[in-house]
Amino acid sequence: MILKRIQLGLIHVAVAMTLVPINSTLNRVMIKELAISATLVAVLASLPYIFSPIQVAIGSFSDRHPIGGYRRTPYIVLGLLLCVAGVALSPQAAFMMATHLPLGSVLGLLAFGAWGMGFNFATVSYLSLASELSGESGRGRTIAVMWFMMITSIILTAIGLSQMVDPYTPQALVRAFWIVGAAALFLGFLGLLNLEKRHEAAATVQEQYSWGTLTRFILDNLQARVFFVYLVILLAALLGQDILLEPFGGEAFDLSVRQTTRITSIWGVCVLAALLAAAALEERFSKRVVASLGGWGALAGFVLIAAGGGLMNITIFYTGVILLGFGTGLSTVANLSLMLDMTTADKVGLFIGAWGMANALSRLFGSVLGGAVRDLATRLTQQPVAGYVIVFAMMAAIMFVSLILLRSIDVAAFRRQAEENMSLVERAALASDAG
Repeated sequence: MILKRIQLGLIHVAVAMTLVPINSTLNRVMIKELAISATLVAVLASLPYIFSPIQVAIGSFSDRHPIGGYRRTPYIVLGLLLCVAGVALSPQAAFMMATHLPLGSVLGLLAFGAWGMGFNFATVSYLSLASELSGESGRGRTIAVMWFMMITSIILTAIGLSQMVDPYTPQALVRAFWIVGAAALFLGFLGLLNLEKRHEAAATVQEQYSWGTLTRFILDNLQARVFFVYLVILLAALLGQDILLEPFGGEAFDLSVRQTTRITSIWGVCVLAALLAAAALEERFSKRVVASLGGWGALAGFVLIAAGGGLMNITIFYTGVILLGFGTGLSTVANLSLMLDMTTADKVGLFIGAWGMANALSRLFGSVLGGAVRDLATRLTQQPVAGYVIVFAMMAAIMFVSLILLRSIDVAAFRRQAEENMSLVERAALASDAG
């Protein structure tokens, strides 16, 4: 199982590597160097997540319809190819937006849309595969390995990008993105080698439910609804700040592209340390307690980042980045373990798709809200730094709301409701078929 966990980690690494240049380096260049509106950048970066509802459909469809005997691998391959295509196209789209906004926006839609669609396909598929291969008792360890490898890759990718774009030139940026894309493709295919066993078609046929029936099954489960809303709010804060942290460092402290790219490395090292700590903490405390610790740590990080910018104190700012990293790491392991627990054995793809949709919607909500508030606050105050300070203070408030919701989540209650609701849904589906 150790080898399979490493292979799953390589797939997770491959997808995460394509996120770093788009959500870290490129957004800094677009907002600071190319002077493109933060709202426009946020909308463009978030548009792919409009496709997030397809995760439920992909997860449910792949549960029932293997391709060539494989339920997850073909969808992972397609997702990875789309992610790499998006990374390759995105720098050209950014440069074109600065000179010819309408044409650049169209190319941006293609680039970010390809990445977002690929993210949706790959994520629900490899998380479903991780859940199936690990079993309930091994899910925590699998998540820890996958996220340890992913954060390590983010750190190394950020360091590599900072070297490749120093000194910054458009040509250096394009070349760096192509190198990252090629490396991601290689690692992803290496991870897929002999990972999933080929299934007999007859053994994988399951009941087919309509989209409405599947959606009703999730909505009718109170715990599923609470967990869905909790994930959206939590991840809106943790992930929504991605596009603004590096531009904030550049604006408030006049850091170079290379220096702001290294902010991601610092954050990543702290996440990595927290992942190691989380594995030990989960042996002594419940997943909900660990998730709460992570949430409070991230909340404190947001407060200090905002305070550091407001006071123009870079030490306070970096302390906030460190706390945000630790909080994110603890929260990641605990909440992903909770997410895998909030599934049923015969509907893994369906539920992973629903939680993946929550992840995507949170990015859409957090990024667009953050970019819009930043631009509005900057315009009202005539102080660029003030806009960022207000956004990070708002993220702290959102984290507080998520911590309140976390207290209501009960895995045992979810499973009881899931069993009851599935029986009702199955009878409704049979009645519909009979009619």
